[in-house]
Amino acid sequence: MTADDLGLTRGDGVFDATRTLTTAGGSTTVDDLEDHLARFARSIAGIDGPAPDLDAWRNLIDAATTAWTQPGEGMLKLMYTNGHEVTAGPPTGLLTLSRLPDHLITARDGIGVALLSRGYPSDAFADAPWLLGGVKTLSYAVNVAAAREAGRRGVDDIVFTSSDGYLLEGPTSGIVMADGDTLVTTPTGPTGILASVTVDHAMTGAAVDGVSTLTRLIRPEELSGCNGFWILNSGSGVAPILTVDSRPVPQNPAMTRQLRHWTGFAA
Repeated sequence: MTADDLGLTRGDGVFDATRTLTTAGGSTTVDDLEDHLARFARSIAGIDGPAPDLDAWRNLIDAATTAWTQPGEGMLKLMYTNGHEVTAGPPTGLLTLSRLPDHLITARDGIGVALLSRGYPSDAFADAPWLLGGVKTLSYAVNVAAAREAGRRGVDDIVFTSSDGYLLEGPTSGIVMADGDTLVTTPTGPTGILASVTVDHAMTGAAVDGVSTLTRLIRPEELSGCNGFWILNSGSGVAPILTVDSRPVPQNPAMTRQLRHWTGFAA
């Protein structure tokens, strides 16, 4: 990577990330690798990059996971940029593999969140595909700012809301709510929400096991009467939301266990 790389100078790049598990003997597996590679390829296409050589990426991942021998949970991050800004050059591709941050692990015990307006309506991306809705870009300044705001408000995380009054997603996660016996998640497409691999596994597993699922917009006022509310991502897996803006949220430990089973985060 050079100093004029578009990923550094313009945020013109994308990434994807997933959890790794390493045994005491040093053998490492990657969660849902093919699903994340497929989403990575879609994100690259979203910024007009060439179709990635996924076999080359698999080989790079194999080399990294073979070299990584620290037992426990890790985080694999794949990154792509559109190359140099000033001088002609090829795209840039790299990965990192590091220990899973402690806050993602402790989130599994439950978190408090605050609602924070994202500043646009729930259908803002319907007629504006150039806004890169659903693309996991390196332009993460707003998400990082949201995390700082969570710290200022004394909570663990943020759930974004639309200007017309709906819940969207977390800065690094999807959301799932239990409406009675039905699991509800928020729609992608017009909302600009990134399709979450972890949420998709949860909803697919629920449907296979006969649990009703639904994709629709959710209003914040529904949370007081819900039957559980969670954020899901590939690091913490399933984190029960205990409070929203300091108000308690109904808990559903049995469904938390089911969600962890469907997403591969069962203890």
